[in-house]
Amino acid sequence: QVQLVESGGGLVQPGGSLRLSCAASGNIGRVNSMSWYRQAPEKLRELVAIITSDGSTDYGDSVKGRFTISRDNARNIVYLQMNSLKPEDTAVYYCNADVVRTYYNSPSSHWGQGTQVTVSS
Repeated sequence: QVQLVESGGGLVQPGGSLRLSCAASGNIGRVNSMSWYRQAPEKLRELVAIITSDGSTDYGDSVKGRFTISRDNARNIVYLQMNSLKPEDTAVYYCNADVVRTYYNSPSSHWGQGTQVTVSS
């Protein structure tokens, strides 16, 4: 009912940049927030960045000052601009949307398939 399609992952050198995109479609009545998570091998999935319906943003400590989340509300697209990438940023990045679907009264959470980001020389 709600689909998230991610793009923009790939291989970059340390210090490089990438921009991830995530497009949400389907039965979306109201978007409470959209966010990015990541999971590296042998590590727990962690919050990277989140943007709420009022435009407020929060970031994980490890990416503050380097990553920027933004959203195109009209098209339900969320972006993650990643600058000054480090090898420790290597992970699978997942898009998440918290929405209230049409004819529903409670929120639901939806995940994309993930996109690989590899930072290496």
